[in-house]
Amino acid sequence: FMRTKFPAAEEGQLRAHLGSFGLSADKALQPIYTLSGGQKSRLALAWITYSKPHMLLLDEPTNHLDIDTVDALLRALLEFKGGLLVVSHDEHFINTLCEEVHVCGGGQLKKYPGDFEEYRKAIAKTLKTR
Repeated sequence: FMRTKFPAAEEGQLRAHLGSFGLSADKALQPIYTLSGGQKSRLALAWITYSKPHMLLLDEPTNHLDIDTVDALLRALLEFKGGLLVVSHDEHFINTLCEEVHVCGGGQLKKYPGDFEEYRKAIAKTLKTR
């Protein structure tokens, strides 16, 4: 699949890139239909990131992924050199990956002055006072 998308790329480069998403050795050579759902998600992200885009917009990227795939996704995104905009409810994913928290509400998007843990505590506190 990667060879069809990037015919000028060297096989070693493609294999190394797939390996960074946890698709190494035999998995890199298997037909797509034999891969699990999580492995197919890893392949899709490998495809998207191989051309080195400047920014990725990920909307709930951990939905329906197993723990190993979430970990592979985190490792790959931590190595990604471009910008990331991530919408997620996965606390572990956010805490591991994100440097800033922005909050949507009232038709506005605002940077939260603290980290995700501080934001979570502030929300919990407002819920207790209701």
